[in-house]
Amino acid sequence: MFFAEFFEAIRDFTETGGEVLLVIGVLIFVMWLLILERALYFFIWHKQLKQQTIASWNARADKSSWFAEQIRQAQISRVMLKLNASVPIIQALVALCPLLGLMGTVTGMIEVFDVMAISGSGNARSMASGVSKATIPTMAGMVGALSGVFASTWLARIGKTEKTHIEDAMGLEH
Repeated sequence: MFFAEFFEAIRDFTETGGEVLLVIGVLIFVMWLLILERALYFFIWHKQLKQQTIASWNARADKSSWFAEQIRQAQISRVMLKLNASVPIIQALVALCPLLGLMGTVTGMIEVFDVMAISGSGNARSMASGVSKATIPTMAGMVGALSGVFASTWLARIGKTEKTHIEDAMGLEH
Protein backbone atom coordinates (compact mmCIF):
# COMPACT_ATOMS: atom_id res chain seq x y z
CA MET A 1 0.00 0.00 0.00
CA PHE A 2 2.79 2.41 0.95
CA PHE A 3 4.73 1.70 -2.24
CA ALA A 4 1.69 2.32 -4.43
CA GLU A 5 1.18 5.75 -2.86
CA PHE A 6 4.90 6.48 -3.11
CA PHE A 7 5.07 5.64 -6.81
CA GLU A 8 1.86 7.56 -7.47
CA ALA A 9 3.37 10.65 -5.83
CA ILE A 10 6.52 10.29 -7.93
CA ARG A 11 4.43 9.86 -11.09
CA ASP A 12 2.42 13.00 -10.28
CA PHE A 13 5.62 14.93 -9.60
CA THR A 14 7.20 13.88 -12.91
CA GLU A 15 4.01 14.76 -14.80
CA THR A 16 4.08 18.20 -13.20
CA GLY A 17 7.71 18.71 -14.19
CA GLY A 18 7.57 17.26 -17.68
CA GLU A 19 9.73 14.81 -19.58
CA VAL A 20 12.94 16.66 -18.80
CA LEU A 21 12.41 15.99 -15.10
CA LEU A 22 12.47 12.26 -15.80
CA VAL A 23 15.81 12.63 -17.59
CA ILE A 24 17.18 14.66 -14.68
CA GLY A 25 15.98 11.99 -12.27
CA VAL A 26 17.75 9.24 -14.21
CA LEU A 27 20.90 11.36 -14.40
CA ILE A 28 20.89 11.98 -10.63
CA PHE A 29 20.25 8.29 -9.98
CA VAL A 30 23.24 7.26 -12.12
CA MET A 31 25.40 9.96 -10.52
CA TRP A 32 24.60 8.73 -7.01
CA LEU A 33 25.18 5.10 -8.01
CA LEU A 34 28.68 6.10 -9.12
CA ILE A 35 29.23 8.10 -5.92
CA LEU A 36 28.16 5.16 -3.76
CA GLU A 37 30.37 2.81 -5.77
CA ARG A 38 33.37 5.09 -5.16
CA ALA A 39 32.59 5.37 -1.45
CA LEU A 40 32.29 1.58 -1.15
CA TYR A 41 35.56 1.16 -3.04
CA PHE A 42 37.30 3.54 -0.69
CA PHE A 43 35.96 2.02 2.52
CA ILE A 44 36.28 -1.64 1.50
CA TRP A 45 38.74 -2.45 -1.31
CA HIS A 46 41.11 0.52 -1.32
CA LYS A 47 42.68 -0.31 2.05
CA GLN A 48 43.72 -3.74 0.81
CA LEU A 49 45.28 -2.32 -2.38
CA LYS A 50 47.05 0.37 -0.35
CA GLN A 51 48.53 -2.23 2.02
CA GLN A 52 49.65 -4.44 -0.88
CA THR A 53 51.32 -1.49 -2.62
CA ILE A 54 53.15 -0.37 0.52
CA ALA A 55 54.20 -3.95 1.28
CA SER A 56 55.50 -4.34 -2.27
CA TRP A 57 57.54 -1.16 -1.90
CA ASN A 58 58.91 -2.14 1.51
CA ALA A 59 59.99 -5.54 0.14
CA ARG A 60 62.29 -3.83 -2.36
CA ALA A 61 65.99 -3.73 -1.60
CA ASP A 62 66.67 -0.69 -3.81
CA LYS A 63 64.85 2.41 -2.60
CA SER A 64 67.30 5.13 -3.54
CA SER A 65 68.00 4.95 -7.28
CA TRP A 66 66.29 6.81 -10.09
CA PHE A 67 64.67 3.53 -11.18
CA ALA A 68 63.29 3.00 -7.69
CA GLU A 69 61.70 6.43 -7.75
CA GLN A 70 60.10 5.67 -11.12
CA ILE A 71 58.71 2.39 -9.81
CA ARG A 72 57.40 4.21 -6.72
CA GLN A 73 55.67 6.83 -8.86
CA ALA A 74 54.14 4.13 -11.08
CA GLN A 75 52.78 2.26 -8.06
CA ILE A 76 51.31 5.45 -6.59
CA SER A 77 49.78 6.33 -9.97
CA ARG A 78 48.13 2.90 -10.27
CA VAL A 79 46.58 3.26 -6.83
CA MET A 80 45.36 6.78 -7.62
CA LEU A 81 43.88 5.71 -10.96
CA LYS A 82 41.84 3.06 -9.21
CA LEU A 83 40.83 5.44 -6.42
CA ASN A 84 39.72 8.23 -8.77
CA ALA A 85 38.23 5.98 -11.46
CA SER A 86 34.73 7.48 -11.73
CA VAL A 87 35.35 10.94 -10.30
CA PRO A 88 35.62 12.73 -13.71
CA ILE A 89 32.37 11.08 -14.84
CA ILE A 90 30.67 12.18 -11.62
CA GLN A 91 31.93 15.73 -12.13
CA ALA A 92 30.61 15.73 -15.70
CA LEU A 93 27.19 14.54 -14.51
CA VAL A 94 27.21 17.29 -11.86
CA ALA A 95 27.84 19.87 -14.59
CA LEU A 96 25.08 18.36 -16.73
CA CYS A 97 22.36 18.63 -14.04
CA PRO A 98 21.84 22.42 -14.19
CA LEU A 99 22.00 22.38 -17.99
CA LEU A 100 19.17 19.87 -18.12
CA GLY A 101 17.31 22.00 -15.57
CA LEU A 102 17.69 24.95 -17.92
CA MET A 103 16.38 22.84 -20.79
CA GLY A 104 13.34 22.03 -18.64
CA THR A 105 12.86 25.75 -18.04
CA VAL A 106 12.92 26.48 -21.75
CA THR A 107 10.51 23.67 -22.64
CA GLY A 108 8.13 24.78 -19.88
CA MET A 109 8.18 28.37 -21.10
CA ILE A 110 7.52 27.18 -24.65
CA GLU A 111 4.43 25.43 -23.29
CA VAL A 112 3.34 28.66 -21.57
CA PHE A 113 3.68 30.58 -24.84
CA ASP A 114 1.80 27.84 -26.72
CA VAL A 115 -1.10 28.13 -24.26
CA MET A 116 -1.07 31.91 -24.63
CA ALA A 117 -1.08 31.60 -28.43
CA ILE A 118 -3.91 29.05 -28.48
CA SER A 119 -6.13 30.74 -25.90
CA GLY A 120 -5.34 34.26 -27.02
CA SER A 121 -5.13 35.52 -23.45
CA GLY A 122 -2.88 35.55 -20.43
CA ASN A 123 -5.15 33.40 -18.25
CA ALA A 124 -3.07 32.37 -15.22
CA ARG A 125 -4.86 29.04 -14.78
CA SER A 126 -4.15 27.95 -18.31
CA MET A 127 -0.48 28.90 -17.98
CA ALA A 128 0.08 27.25 -14.57
CA SER A 129 1.10 23.82 -15.88
CA GLY A 130 3.69 25.37 -18.18
CA VAL A 131 5.10 27.46 -15.37
CA SER A 132 5.44 24.38 -13.15
CA LYS A 133 7.12 22.53 -16.02
CA ALA A 134 9.49 25.49 -16.21
CA THR A 135 10.42 25.73 -12.52
CA ILE A 136 10.42 22.15 -11.20
CA PRO A 137 13.15 20.85 -13.57
CA THR A 138 15.28 23.87 -12.70
CA MET A 139 14.95 23.10 -9.01
CA ALA A 140 15.65 19.40 -9.55
CA GLY A 141 18.74 20.15 -11.64
CA MET A 142 20.10 22.50 -8.98
CA VAL A 143 19.42 20.06 -6.14
CA GLY A 144 21.16 17.28 -8.06
CA ALA A 145 24.12 19.50 -8.92
CA LEU A 146 24.54 20.73 -5.34
CA SER A 147 24.43 17.25 -3.85
CA GLY A 148 26.83 15.99 -6.51
CA VAL A 149 29.24 18.88 -5.96
CA PHE A 150 29.57 18.06 -2.28
CA ALA A 151 30.06 14.36 -2.97
CA SER A 152 32.57 14.84 -5.83
CA THR A 153 34.54 17.34 -3.74
CA TRP A 154 34.65 14.82 -0.90
CA LEU A 155 35.87 12.10 -3.26
CA ALA A 156 38.54 14.36 -4.77
CA ARG A 157 39.72 15.37 -1.29
CA ILE A 158 39.95 11.71 -0.26
CA GLY A 159 42.07 11.06 -3.34
CA LYS A 160 44.52 13.85 -2.49
CA THR A 161 44.74 12.77 1.14
CA GLU A 162 45.34 9.14 0.20
CA LYS A 163 48.06 10.13 -2.27
CA THR A 164 49.85 12.02 0.50
CA HIS A 165 49.52 9.06 2.89
CA ILE A 166 50.84 6.59 0.33
CA GLU A 167 53.74 8.86 -0.65
CA ASP A 168 54.68 9.23 3.03
CA ALA A 169 54.46 5.49 3.63
CA MET A 170 56.59 4.73 0.55
CA GLY A 171 59.56 6.91 1.43
CA LEU A 172 62.72 7.06 -0.65
CA GLU A 173 66.11 6.51 0.92
CA HIS A 174 68.67 9.12 -0.06
